[in-house]
Amino acid sequence: MTSYLAHYHGERNHQGKENVILFPTACCPHIEISITATLPGDVEAIVSFYTNPVNMTLAENAANGAFLTSGVPVLKISADLNAGSVSIPAGTYTVGAIKNSMDSWTMALSPGELGEEEKPDMSKLIKLDSEFVKSSEPGEHSWVYIGPGQGKFEGKVAFEMGFGPLVLTGCLSDTLE
Repeated sequence: MTSYLAHYHGERNHQGKENVILFPTACCPHIEISITATLPGDVEAIVSFYTNPVNMTLAENAANGAFLTSGVPVLKISADLNAGSVSIPAGTYTVGAIKNSMDSWTMALSPGELGEEEKPDMSKLIKLDSEFVKSSEPGEHSWVYIGPGQGKFEGKVAFEMGFGPLVLTGCLSDTLE
């Protein structure tokens, strides 16, 4: 009964009050996470981001061709990397995804650190060889991972981003050695 009353009085949308939640429960805090990885050739890669609760409306309503980030992940690499047909110069990048459609995304790096609402110069994006899947077990928060790739990225260094059921992997380096 206590759970029902909490839902009825606070957690549900109230139709007489413009259909909003009057007393939302405290959401999970945005936690800053930093991951450091040593890549082939002793290249140091540091990614920092904030965990964000998933809001699929953002992805669904974005126009095709839009560059989206979740948690504004920033990647710093200490030396140049070769990733397939793409060369990534040493430097700082904002990591994001270009929406081709809801079923097709491309991972991209925007030179420098973008603010949360700042748009990148689309002509300067570095598009990574990417693979997109929809997970059957969606996470509640955004996440990133750097490590050994799987599937088409087997034997390579992969950068993964997850947002709800959307999981996007990009190739960061041609080799693990």
